[in-house]
Amino acid sequence: MITRETIDKVFETARVEEVIGDFVQLKRAGSNYKGLSPFSDERSPSFMVSPVKQIWKDFSSGKGGSVVTFLMEHEHFTYPEAIRFLANKYNIEIEETEVSQEDKIEANEKESMYLVSEFAKTYFHETLLNSEEGKAIGLSYFKERGFTNETIAKFGLGYSPETWDAFTKEALAKGYQLDYLEKVGLTILREDGKHFDRFKGRVMFPIQSLSGRNLGFGGRILTNDKKAAKYLNSPESEIYHKSKVLYGIFHAKQAIAKQNNCYLVEGYTDVIQLHQAGIENVVASSGTALTPDQIRLINRLTKNITVLFDGDAAGLRASVRGIDLILEEGMNVKVCTFPDGDDPDSFARKNSYEDLVSYLENNAKDFIQFKASLLMDEAKNDPIKKADLIRDMVVSISKIPDSIKRQIYIQETSRIMDISEQILLNTLAQLVQKDISEAGKKLKQEYKALEVVKTETQSAQEKVNIVYELERKIIEMLLLYGSQEADFDDFILKANEEGEMIEEKETSTVKVHQRIYLSLQEDEVELANPLFKEIYTDLIAYYNQNEQFNIEQYLMQLSVEHSQMVTDILMTEEKELLHNWEAKHIYVKTKNQNVSQYVSETIVSLREYLINKLIMDLMNSYGNEEENDLEELKSTINDYNKLKVNLTNKIGRIRSTYL
Repeated sequence: MITRETIDKVFETARVEEVIGDFVQLKRAGSNYKGLSPFSDERSPSFMVSPVKQIWKDFSSGKGGSVVTFLMEHEHFTYPEAIRFLANKYNIEIEETEVSQEDKIEANEKESMYLVSEFAKTYFHETLLNSEEGKAIGLSYFKERGFTNETIAKFGLGYSPETWDAFTKEALAKGYQLDYLEKVGLTILREDGKHFDRFKGRVMFPIQSLSGRNLGFGGRILTNDKKAAKYLNSPESEIYHKSKVLYGIFHAKQAIAKQNNCYLVEGYTDVIQLHQAGIENVVASSGTALTPDQIRLINRLTKNITVLFDGDAAGLRASVRGIDLILEEGMNVKVCTFPDGDDPDSFARKNSYEDLVSYLENNAKDFIQFKASLLMDEAKNDPIKKADLIRDMVVSISKIPDSIKRQIYIQETSRIMDISEQILLNTLAQLVQKDISEAGKKLKQEYKALEVVKTETQSAQEKVNIVYELERKIIEMLLLYGSQEADFDDFILKANEEGEMIEEKETSTVKVHQRIYLSLQEDEVELANPLFKEIYTDLIAYYNQNEQFNIEQYLMQLSVEHSQMVTDILMTEEKELLHNWEAKHIYVKTKNQNVSQYVSETIVSLREYLINKLIMDLMNSYGNEEENDLEELKSTINDYNKLKVNLTNKIGRIRSTYL
């Protein structure tokens, strides 16, 4: 584990503008920097970096936080990975607490499995490069495939010795538990207590998550043993679910986002060979049929998928089923096939980068054109087969959620297949209606429930928004001014010499967070928004433990959700700068021009709203009271109305005092 001292040093040293500047082109905007969002496609800059506050905010996507959260969002790093990246950038030595045998046992099961899997990746890679067997068998195989040393290192390719338990022995000697070796599927334990390596005698392909953690392995046998599977994958485990994983996603994620397209292939070597050739936005389904979870993983990075198939017609028909799944997820799909006898691996080896790019661009077909060209030759002289083909194309179109896209594809199918557009539309309508009918049964009761509360929700929306804005202001004041001292005026009722009750102004100097806390405690007010309530509690605790507010230190302890909300609030004024109001002679008043007034007005406004709500609740219960309770109810409502008038007057006095 990385020590707290190292983490603190990283936060103290790293400059948010320097780190983000390596990924985003930033331009100076006053005391801040601005640029185009790296998380969305935009033409006007909505991405702001504050060197003073050491935070960033992307107003187009809502993301924001510290330098570490940027790396976690943009590079998909884990927290420790982001810390290590920054430590390396600023030449900070990483101090770690040694993981003892007891710590390994006590570590949670999932983390222990990750540790075992990472150790295995290192072991297999070092065996490939450094052992005689590894070099003679494994490394020779990879070199024959045309993989360079850089590619072998980048993908962490390895070799598992032919010996029955070479890996397991080494892992046990290093202190890893047999239980976890078995759970991740690296070791097979027999009933007689003996154990052996699952992947013995195979070249190894580590399978990584989107963030780069090692989840499992694919192993290819190099002998002609007909009883053994050519490829063997890790079994399902707590950390490896093959239906949710795509081979190569860690190395491809940046290129996929940048190119706004993902090439989908079938095998490990297809991915590696294309990547080495310069086509880096490529992933594989690792020999398993494409699943919705795998498609959604790509959907986080792009809406566009190009499926690459080899020229084998039988394989094409089997693989075509995945296209409907892609369409069903609302994504755009194209298909590119290679000449007979070629697959992505072999084709990439034969051609230069320029020729490869040109081929992919010129031969990628829309899925409608692809289906038509695939089956038309055998169907053109058979009306029944042609009808089945057309119906198959319409079934695919029916999976598309977007009605406009469906209409366009119907027109295209009509043109290609030379059939009436109206007939296709009628068929499509039947298919869509069938899907809607089935889904409707499931949702019918939910719609009824929603209809009941619809009116109440609409009428309450304005009130919810008022509370939200007032509570957001309270969090904003704590973040911006919590440790500042300010003069606050209170109007106290006192008796004069004649015994009349008059108001006298008393001024006290207190810190803003104390004033807010005491005011809310006085009225026993709890924030209604769960997120604001959690942040409020954290902030009050932070101020009670720290003399000054340190934004970097505070952000370190926040979750991603809290961090995004906090940076959104802190960067409110920077958002105004994006619009360049002053250049248009529109001047936005900054809140720190009068902290006392801002704090007092907000607290009083919240109290006024809550009293209004109490009055409305009482009035709504008016007809439900017994006759002898009506007078008491009227009296209570009158008292609240008087308090409301006093609060309204108080807001006026606050404003006039500070004008």
